[in-house]
Amino acid sequence: MLMQGFAGLMWLLSMALIVFSGFALIDAATRREDAYRAADKQTKPFWLIILGLAFVVNLIFPILSLLPIIGLIAIIVYMVDVRPALRGLPGGGRRTRGSSSDGPYGPYNGR
Repeated sequence: MLMQGFAGLMWLLSMALIVFSGFALIDAATRREDAYRAADKQTKPFWLIILGLAFVVNLIFPILSLLPIIGLIAIIVYMVDVRPALRGLPGGGRRTRGSSSDGPYGPYNGR
């Protein structure tokens, strides 16, 4: 009975880690490339590779092995350091449809 409870808890933690790493990967993918440079962080491809590897490792390996813990550290660094820096930029570092100089009725000409 106790071992089943522990196995259930480990399964829940593993699923939570997979969801957390998936969220971080999707969030990193939706940010603009230039936002990473503007926030003085590593490049977008760097974070996509790191977070993608963390996601795959979390899918393959059990939670108590070393690789998912290393992946969790990378995810935490992204969520605590990089993501807030990107969100602090104008537009939140997300892709927008119009130019930053667009007003409510079209582009601003400066007149």
